[in-house]
Amino acid sequence: MQYFLVKSEPFKYSWEQFNKDKRTFWDGVRNYQARNNLKEMKEGDLVLFYHSNEGKNVVGIAKVVKEFYQDPTTEDKNWVVVDLVPVQSLKNPVTLETVKADERLKDISLVRQGRLSVMQLKPEEFDRIVELGS
Repeated sequence: MQYFLVKSEPFKYSWEQFNKDKRTFWDGVRNYQARNNLKEMKEGDLVLFYHSNEGKNVVGIAKVVKEFYQDPTTEDKNWVVVDLVPVQSLKNPVTLETVKADERLKDISLVRQGRLSVMQLKPEEFDRIVELGS
């Protein structure tokens, strides 16, 4: 199993809306590194959902239910999406400040590559954030 983190501005697509929808395709990625991370996702992989700009915190866990396919919002063959479903909300959202202050998370992509919208996580990084959110 692999672990990832995806970012969404809550006013564009929030964790609450995702839970109401029960399933979504993750679209709008227009960065090659983020796109390559989408292509790495396999069915069953777990994904942390991060609210960017407003809130700046990890709010929940999702799961990949369909591997990458052509982004239906564009005809450009360079861009792909994956399908995600919500798994659970974190009891306590984990703020960016908390992540930055945690010695075990100092090398996480969320800190090192703050503008990247889809990133892979090491299992221990995923587990630590989930632990902080419990």
